Amino acid sequence: MANVSVFNMEGKEVGTIELNDAVFGVEINEHLVHMAVVQQLANNRQGTQKAKTRSEVSGGGRKPWRQKGTGHARQGSTRAPQWTGGGVVFAPVPRDYSFKINRKEKRAALKSALTDKVAKGNLIVVDELKFDEIKTKKFVQVMKNLNVTNSLVVMNEKDDTVIRSANNIPDVKMALPNTINVYDVMKAGKLVLTKDAVKTIEEVYA
Repeated sequence: MANVSVFNMEGKEVGTIELNDAVFGVEINEHLVHMAVVQQLANNRQGTQKAKTRSEVSGGGRKPWRQKGTGHARQGSTRAPQWTGGGVVFAPVPRDYSFKINRKEKRAALKSALTDKVAKGNLIVVDELKFDEIKTKKFVQVMKNLNVTNSLVVMNEKDDTVIRSANNIPDVKMALPNTINVYDVMKAGKLVLTKDAVKTIEEVYA
C-alpha cells in the first residue's frame, strides 16, 4: 500500500496516510479511462444542432429557367444546395449523443484515474478544510500553501462556507466522494482530498 503525506491548511506535513491498493493502486487501464471520458463528454452534448435541407427551406417551387438553350447549367430549383439561400447537404438534425458503459467499467476507469494521480505524485491529502467565514482569499492562500493551481478538491461532506469560498476561483473545482468522475480527475492538475474523503472513497469503491 502506498503511503502519502498529510498536510494541514498551512501546507505543513502533519502525518501520513496509507492508501488502499484496491482503489489507489490498481493496474491502469487506459482504454477504460478514455472510454469513460468520451462517454461523459458525449452525454453532456445538447444535441440540438439543426439546419434545413432543400425540402425544408422556403421557396424554389418554380424551375428558374428552361432546361435547354440558355447557356446556363440546368437547374431545377433555386433552393438546391449550390444556390444562395438553398438547403444544406446532409444537414445536422437533433440527436442524442449519449451512450452507456457498464458500471464495473466505470468504476475500474475511476480507480485507474485515481491510481494515475498517486503514481505521478499529483494526489495531495489534507487533514481538513474548514473556514469560519466565506472568504475566497483564504481559499486561495490554502491552495498556495499546498502549492496547487489547477485542482479538483474533494471533501467528505458538503460545507457551503468552503464551497462558496472556492466558487470564484476558475481553476478549482469542488466535489464530493459520490460526485467525482473520471473526466474531472484526469483534467485536474492536482487532486486534493481530505482525510475523511479518502476513507469514504475507499469504502465506496474498494
